Amino acid sequence: MGPPEERDEGWFTSLYAAEYAHIVRYGLRRLADSDASAELAQEVFVVAWRRRGEVPDRSLPWLYGVARRLLANQWRSRRAAPDLLPIAHGDLTRVADTSGADRTVGVADVRAALATLNDLDQEILRLIGWEELTVAEAARVLGCSRATAAVRLHRARRRLADAMSERPVRSRRPLLAATRKDL
Repeated sequence: MGPPEERDEGWFTSLYAAEYAHIVRYGLRRLADSDASAELAQEVFVVAWRRRGEVPDRSLPWLYGVARRLLANQWRSRRAAPDLLPIAHGDLTRVADTSGADRTVGVADVRAALATLNDLDQEILRLIGWEELTVAEAARVLGCSRATAAVRLHRARRRLADAMSERPVRSRRPLLAATRKDL
């Protein structure tokens, strides 16, 4: 991306064009609707413009870190409002986005098991699995060392596997072959 003095409007436009869709998808996987996700992405890029001298060449993990902190600030400010739907439940009821991975059999079971984990376990698994970051990049997003992120990932995967093994096994019969009483 170059030194800060070269980070003009053209630099920002190319950053925005390259990473906006990634940030929106990041928000979609954590928020209940697409409008909130688009708003989050806009806030992330406002921060990126203001702090353009700090944006590294590999900007996506840095932008994910900004998005994560913005979401954390929003969730903390809303904690006192009891009528809001917690993110874990909103994540379960949200209609899956258009990616093929979200349409595979068993996604609801994985999402339900994921919702039983603490926030840090959920975030490391999402960063590695959904955002396809490396452990080092996830560590940058989380603000910890690579070794710490690797340990967190290992423990989170183990807790997710335990949560998945506790869930009842659902029928493997295809939906089209279901009988009327199954529906």
